[in-house]
Amino acid sequence: MYRIVFLGAFYSVAATIGATLLCALMRSRRALARNEAGSIRWHSDFGDLPADARACRHALTGEMPGRICPNAFDCRACARHAQFVAHAPTPPATDSEDEIFGMSFPLDRLYHRGHTWVKPQPDGTVCIGLDELGKRLMPHPDIVELPAPGATLRANTAAFRLGEGGANVPILSPVDGKVMETGGPDRGWYLRVRPSNSNFTHLLRGAEVRHWVMRELERLQLALTAEGAAPALADGGVPVEDIPASFPAADWDAVSGQMFLAP
Repeated sequence: MYRIVFLGAFYSVAATIGATLLCALMRSRRALARNEAGSIRWHSDFGDLPADARACRHALTGEMPGRICPNAFDCRACARHAQFVAHAPTPPATDSEDEIFGMSFPLDRLYHRGHTWVKPQPDGTVCIGLDELGKRLMPHPDIVELPAPGATLRANTAAFRLGEGGANVPILSPVDGKVMETGGPDRGWYLRVRPSNSNFTHLLRGAEVRHWVMRELERLQLALTAEGAAPALADGGVPVEDIPASFPAADWDAVSGQMFLAP
């Protein structure tokens, strides 16, 4: 009698586990079919980033000190972000450009936390390039791997790869959309993309940019210190224009991976 009960319970548990695994497999196959595998991986890897790299944008501005982003930098799905914006909208920039420690951050564009910018174009497409700190981390890439026109991009997944000085890192896409044209370092932008939607609330803008860049300079200092390098700022607090050349002994694959949010 007890054996029958035990076997019944065992097969019931086994059937439940099997059904759960089957459902997970089916969800994974559907995600692959929708080209969402990269997005799933990003959400999984996001937790492996150091806490200072996962700070909520409202922690950077001082609205929610110490808060860690729970949405893998996709503010479009965050109720708290919507509440903050409704209560206190981001103040408009008073200038067309913000200069931060000698680096230019034009405010006619939006910024992704992986150090890319998005600039809307008159035809409805957007151009994507590296921001000024990103360019100083990768000033002369000898590896440039760009997707072919027609490729589909998903925000927070790898859009292209750059390599220099021993580093070879994926650069995250700031938007969802289709690649229309490719550029490169010599053109000042890397991709022209037709977005699949116009919801860019996950990107930084206006007065938020300065708070974020200041935090990024702190992260860079910590990353270089961890690799045994001296501070990355020249006299007067201005980051040098070719940071890797100034610190050749650093592990640039590790430093670049941290700064470009490659787990």
